[in-house]
Amino acid sequence: MSGAARRRAYLQAMGIQAWRRRDGESPAADETARDAAPAAAGDPVAGEGGVADAGQVQIPAAPETGMPQTAAPEGRADARPTPVEPPAQPAHGGRPAAPAPAPSVPAAIDVGDLGWDALQAAVARCTACELHATRTQTVFGTGNRNADWMIVGEAPGADEDRLGEPFVGRAGQLLNNMLRAIGLQREQVYIANVVKCRPPNNRNPHVDEISRCLGYLQRQVELVRPRLILVVGRVAAHGLLKVDTPLGKLRGQVYRFCDIPVVVTYHPAYLLRTPRDKAKSWDDLRFARRVAEGREGGGGPA
Repeated sequence: MSGAARRRAYLQAMGIQAWRRRDGESPAADETARDAAPAAAGDPVAGEGGVADAGQVQIPAAPETGMPQTAAPEGRADARPTPVEPPAQPAHGGRPAAPAPAPSVPAAIDVGDLGWDALQAAVARCTACELHATRTQTVFGTGNRNADWMIVGEAPGADEDRLGEPFVGRAGQLLNNMLRAIGLQREQVYIANVVKCRPPNNRNPHVDEISRCLGYLQRQVELVRPRLILVVGRVAAHGLLKVDTPLGKLRGQVYRFCDIPVVVTYHPAYLLRTPRDKAKSWDDLRFARRVAEGREGGGGPA
């Protein structure tokens, strides 16, 4: 299948009508040239967070300009993940983003030796932040535990909180279409979030909530050992990479987390609200596939 045909198939799966000019040429080539340009710092990326039910009204969180120093909440001393590694740097090209100040992290248990069952049990009983008080259940993760691709979003939405599985609403359906467009089924990848509990009213998770939960994701990455981590959305990218760079400027570069290549793209919920950027996500997915196959800056572990 030619590149143009693959692009048309992807756009059709994403819900974009493919059309041709009377001279027989497809507009996709023109759009590709426009979309390949780096997104400006002012691109509308705010609020694309992991609200898998895109029909849910999201209450925007107040802007956060730094890492607040937060006292450790009361709760189980044995239910807190370990702090995670230093800020990720680009594996190639571009200037490294300035790291944010280190957060205040409560005393933590060591999850570094936990297997899948013990890690899932630790997440289920976690009370390390205030989100445990309003959750229905934790959302640990799902998929192939030996996957080549790992998909990371920001936090569960209403459907995920109810069902205990990430990406099960309209955004999850779009994610499935995105994966199929590059030859992957949902069952072939592993899907998780940086935060395992739903924030109230689907707000963005706070910095301290991410920092106290990220150790669980780090251990999941260590257990899966994927060839690639695809991070979807601004909030997830900032939480995982510990940067505050606009998402548009994070696209098209390779970062690393737990020594695994990381590629950033838009969250499916954002694409549902902003269909014009679906073509850009196609470019990101093709770039991610080249990285996973070792054909672009820093392939995954052997």
